[in-house]
Amino acid sequence: MKAAGPAIAPESGDDVVTLKDVMVTMRDGVRLATDIYLPAQNGQALPGPFPVVMERTPYGKAERSRSEIGRGEAKPMARADVAAHFVRAGYAVVYQDCRGRYGSEGEFVKYVSDAEDGYDTCAWIVAQPWCNGRIGTMGLSYAAHTQAALASLSPPGLACMILDSGGFSNAFQCGIRQGGAFELKQATWAYNRAQESPDALADPVVAAGLAAEDLHAWFRVMPWSEGRSPVRWVPEYETYLLDQWRAGTFGPEWKRPGLWLEGFYDAVPDIPILLMSSWYDVYVKTTFDNFAGLGASGRRHLNLIMGAGLHGNRQSTFAGDVSFGEAAPFDGNVGRNWLDFRKRWFDRWLRDEPNGLEADPKLRLFLMGGGSGEKDADGRLVQGGRWIETSHWPLPDTDQQAWYIHGNGRLSRDAPAPGAVADDDPLEGSLAAPPMRVTGKRHRRISLPRNGTSP
Repeated sequence: MKAAGPAIAPESGDDVVTLKDVMVTMRDGVRLATDIYLPAQNGQALPGPFPVVMERTPYGKAERSRSEIGRGEAKPMARADVAAHFVRAGYAVVYQDCRGRYGSEGEFVKYVSDAEDGYDTCAWIVAQPWCNGRIGTMGLSYAAHTQAALASLSPPGLACMILDSGGFSNAFQCGIRQGGAFELKQATWAYNRAQESPDALADPVVAAGLAAEDLHAWFRVMPWSEGRSPVRWVPEYETYLLDQWRAGTFGPEWKRPGLWLEGFYDAVPDIPILLMSSWYDVYVKTTFDNFAGLGASGRRHLNLIMGAGLHGNRQSTFAGDVSFGEAAPFDGNVGRNWLDFRKRWFDRWLRDEPNGLEADPKLRLFLMGGGSGEKDADGRLVQGGRWIETSHWPLPDTDQQAWYIHGNGRLSRDAPAPGAVADDDPLEGSLAAPPMRVTGKRHRRISLPRNGTSP
């Protein structure tokens, strides 16, 4: 596949040349806006070829990603600066707007075009003279979903991935729905992102209509329907949202690349994959499901990192009203910084540098607890915690326990008789709930990292 038409004139620096808005044609003729960053010397692009680092995003290929923030920094790095970090290490970097978003053509239907579009983009990249045939992917959240989607089709050139807080194992169970129940964050996402849609950017009436909606009021008059939602101003966003909302059974709508990685584990190339999330993220289940499913064959190199905080907030010392302390952030604990950590990953798997990465712990988990239990100066409960290392999940010597929620709200390991009602149940006729599975470790020694600090 070839880029359609000439690219906008490159923006050059002494050691980085940028090709802005190269329009890459997909199999159906839709063109996707793509920025390419290449190593240069004296302002002239070097011939290469180079290994390629790629991120596909719906959030604007030239916009800042909130994930690109270092510990203690006030705001995230610009994507151009992130790209320059890798370019100066000898990589070409590709950022692309997803279909129907920002500079890309086509209709935006959330998640469902990313497998084919990702495959076609990889095929285009490996055909370019500046690519050496090896592509590593990265990205947070939706940019992790785009990676899992393209990997499901085993595209040419894909050599390693960093799936950060996303990459649906099963979107019906986690991500779009939770255990089959629709996640209302999908509704707010559609409304908020519709305000960035080409329709809203081109038509001030559409933009004003969206801005005037009272989202809180709309949540009091559910369910929504066609023309009766705050997203009605941009029909393509309303349509995909309602389609997903109404797909209430686990049928063909869900068993497709991009939504159901567990159905395509065997199709994913046998490449190294880093899986990341955090305990208060929505994608904990997805991350551990993918770790088990992708690792079942024993053919892939897998690492998993599970932090303490909220979705993608890898540098935070707290979540809500709980403080984990200075051991929690990624930078300075898991790695020197997030940029260098990824560079080391790509150096090993895209450049074959013998940097010892294979000896890294298979899993690094933030173990919460051990704090004083008092409140800190910001009023947060000091819960504390530390990073631990292990080679297995669940942790060795894990004791699986069944607990039962009784009708009076009591939590107990005692199973009620079938159909029984708790004696002190204030809600006459209510039955005890099914068991809840929890885990507890038997007495087990967990070694600190080799140097006595976090890895």
